[in-house]
Amino acid sequence: MFSRDNWNEIIEALSSNWFRTTLTAFGVLWGIFILVILLAAGKGLENGVKQGFGGMATNSMFMWTQPVSKPYKGLPKGRRYSFKVDDVAAIKDAVPDLRFVSPRNQLGGFGGTNNVIRGLNTGAYNVYGDYPEIIQQEPMDITSGRFVNYADINNNRKVAVIGEAVKTEMYEPGEEVIGSYLKISGVNFMVIGTYKKKGNNNGNREEAQKQIFVPFTAFSQAFNRGKDVGWMAITAKDGSSITELKDQIFDIVKSRHSIHPEDDRAVGNFDLYQEFSKINGLFVALKGVAYFVGILVLLSGIIGISNIMLIVVKERTNEIGIRRALGATPWSIRGQILTESIFLTIISGMAGIVFATGVIALINFIMKDMDTSEMMFANPSVDLGVVMTALGILVVSGLLAGLIPAQNAIKVKPVDALRTE
Repeated sequence: MFSRDNWNEIIEALSSNWFRTTLTAFGVLWGIFILVILLAAGKGLENGVKQGFGGMATNSMFMWTQPVSKPYKGLPKGRRYSFKVDDVAAIKDAVPDLRFVSPRNQLGGFGGTNNVIRGLNTGAYNVYGDYPEIIQQEPMDITSGRFVNYADINNNRKVAVIGEAVKTEMYEPGEEVIGSYLKISGVNFMVIGTYKKKGNNNGNREEAQKQIFVPFTAFSQAFNRGKDVGWMAITAKDGSSITELKDQIFDIVKSRHSIHPEDDRAVGNFDLYQEFSKINGLFVALKGVAYFVGILVLLSGIIGISNIMLIVVKERTNEIGIRRALGATPWSIRGQILTESIFLTIISGMAGIVFATGVIALINFIMKDMDTSEMMFANPSVDLGVVMTALGILVVSGLLAGLIPAQNAIKVKPVDALRTE
């Protein structure tokens, strides 16, 4: 614990040439400012990219059928097959670490012919036959009414949940939607809800609102799909990786449809978890780059402080000699110099943190009322861990900056110091 006299001496030493001290401190201030801003910018980019997933269950994959590429059990190469409803139960039973296995069928498309009619209005929309779990795999906000439930599934109810964009195009402003009917490929479905998709849907945010969801069973019955399944959305339980489980799933499908075990082309898939992991790896790398660049800039400021402390030690040679002659130990001299170095480093570094925090707060204030869903940048911020890490870097930097000057100070012999003019 230092006395008031020691602290007064530290402040007097640093303020004796305030202009020099300020310029030196600015190097550390700027270094820590750059470090915090780079980390906040990286976090903002990460938030923006993850926002694009719209809360989607990232531990998921989508699986569909493709022509087989190898003959097997007398069956020819190039044949086509379809998933069946029974495949869903088989996959669930064989792979208990799966949370959801959602069979899906699809009709139409944005670029196809008009498949939805209401009065004089027509449109081309993607129509999905789904189970209720899909709302947990592709989250959406239900803006009115409700989503498909198991009563709809079990009773083959011809009901539909439509996107806000479908509502805008097919209905007049203020017109009641819930309880009305849409004709989908010639079959009437009653609208029971409207939704708005979260995120930017990989840049297709507007198109994501132009979808229609109906019960899987009603879809199969209305459009003569029988037991066929077009594709599946599969999500693993927390603590499990769909990337590690998908080979088991593929083996089950191959076995049930007489596909060669080594035919890797017969089952198409998109592993969302794998892609999400790559993105997370990118952000870890960006954080490493931010620390690397920030510390390099900070290092230049630390070198400046070290140089100034060397000059201070030189200027105080007489003082050090007198203190040594009066019995001051080498550790007390070293401690004094190191304390001055750490004090200057921490004060200038904290000023840099405060400055960076102010800039980040200003950016967030400007972006508060902006629609950031398509900007891939949102809520730049740093957490307490980053601040604590920055403080740790400052303390270590202060020690390093004062180490050489402190060692030079204790090498001063009292007699030689007293002779110095």
